[in-house]
Amino acid sequence: MADARGEVTELLAELKLGRKDALDRLMPLVYRELRRIADNQMRDERVGHTLQPTALVHEAFLRLVDQSRADWQNRAQFLGVSAQLMRRLLVDHARRRHAAKRGIPITLNEEIFRQSPGADQTEEILAVDEVLARLGEMDPRQARVVELRYFGGLSVEETAEAMGIATRTVQLDWATAKGWMKSQLSPGGRL
Repeated sequence: MADARGEVTELLAELKLGRKDALDRLMPLVYRELRRIADNQMRDERVGHTLQPTALVHEAFLRLVDQSRADWQNRAQFLGVSAQLMRRLLVDHARRRHAAKRGIPITLNEEIFRQSPGADQTEEILAVDEVLARLGEMDPRQARVVELRYFGGLSVEETAEAMGIATRTVQLDWATAKGWMKSQLSPGGRL
């Protein structure tokens, strides 16, 4: 696994230098991890959902490698940005699909932070995204932790690696952010 991680970092550097053959070698190395992130996000979606995990992975991958200004540092950063992009794609999809369903009260319980977003949670996904944007204005690091853990399905250790911070910092930020977001999304909250 360590060899593959180093190879991904090397291929990202080659891609940054404009070597197009690096893309062909990169995809097989990161596909499994990207698919795991997508599967985690979509495991509770209804059968026949118009956006499938494979399509999500491919759309995210194409957008990521098409960024000419991207300064890819390593595998962890690439996966972190992938999770962020998949979140945006899913939220955009939910917004388009449920644009007419405004005004539905959101009751957030702890369970929303223990599972991936599902079809029956579309309103929660949109509400979490809105509150996450507000959290990002107050504490960008905590918002990034929530994004990687909730939308990306990354573990504490993977989140720490992607962000270049200690696992204890991830744990503290996760707990603090969950508490604040829960208060914002509760019936008496500000949402």
